[in-house]
Amino acid sequence: MAGTARKDREMAMNAKRQLGECSDPVERLRLQCLARGSSGIKGLGRTFKIMDDDNSRSLDLKEFLKGLSDYGVQIEKKEAIDLFQIFDKDRSGTIDFDEFLLTLRPEMSKARKEVVMEAFRKLDKTGDGVITVEDLQGVYNVKHHPKYQNGEWTEDQIFRKFLDNFDSPYDKDGKVTLW
Repeated sequence: MAGTARKDREMAMNAKRQLGECSDPVERLRLQCLARGSSGIKGLGRTFKIMDDDNSRSLDLKEFLKGLSDYGVQIEKKEAIDLFQIFDKDRSGTIDFDEFLLTLRPEMSKARKEVVMEAFRKLDKTGDGVITVEDLQGVYNVKHHPKYQNGEWTEDQIFRKFLDNFDSPYDKDGKVTLW
């Protein structure tokens, strides 16, 4: 755990250092998130849901600007408007959660992509490119899960909760695809 905390501090310090030299608005936002530690982007993702005042599952410009301010992002209004336009890939005038996170997340390293692919292939027992509860039944043992052991959750509920970690935040259909 101490190693993880040390890496987290190093990452935050590096992000703060790079922030002064960076002019790209997406990278500046990413660095401000990383300056908060490894959970910075995840925290901003959670904040996205809070920013969504009208529960439309997307942010308009007003919600976006307010959310950045509430999250404590140091940014000029013009830069924030430019950033909004970068995030709004489909030019709908709103940003949905996927547009937001896909743009904000840094590219995965080759090594990390390989690990993700290996894990996906292991879980996708049918090889159809979709991980479902049925796929998990052969590779994920719920018998040691505390909520299964105390009878609070069924095996199916545990599988669904596990899949929810990887499923789209607004479309929890119990199916996880690689992309």
